[in-house]
Amino acid sequence: MKRTYASLLCLFLAIAAAAPALAQQKPYADGPVIVVSAIKVMDGQFENYMAYLHGTWRKVQDASKEAGLVTDYHVYSAQAHNPNEADLYLVVTYPNMAAFDGIDEKMDPIQAKVTKMNYKQADEASGKRTVMRTVLGSELLRELVFK
Repeated sequence: MKRTYASLLCLFLAIAAAAPALAQQKPYADGPVIVVSAIKVMDGQFENYMAYLHGTWRKVQDASKEAGLVTDYHVYSAQAHNPNEADLYLVVTYPNMAAFDGIDEKMDPIQAKVTKMNYKQADEASGKRTVMRTVLGSELLRELVFK
């Protein structure tokens, strides 16, 4: 009988000691990281910009996905309510924050291979796309995944 009480007392103390630790655990875990770029397409340039996204941009994203740098990507259209709002949102998902460590060193070879352009040429080509679109901004989001 004494042994039963001693066992129950030990069990109770173990549960009581573990309760505060369990209560402090977060009910969520850090999930993937998403970069959302807001794009305003210039009048008359929608099809041209979509052709660029379908071609070069998409190929770079696919190669980045194959390399494990990107887990997914999407293009969303939006109805702008005023001239200063985005028409398109480019959404790229990365596995975690660590994916951004040395991202340029990882992405530059992929971009050079896909586009056949060096860094300077790619930067110049990006500047030429200003006739098609304006980048209104980007936002970095992290998903919080409930446990």
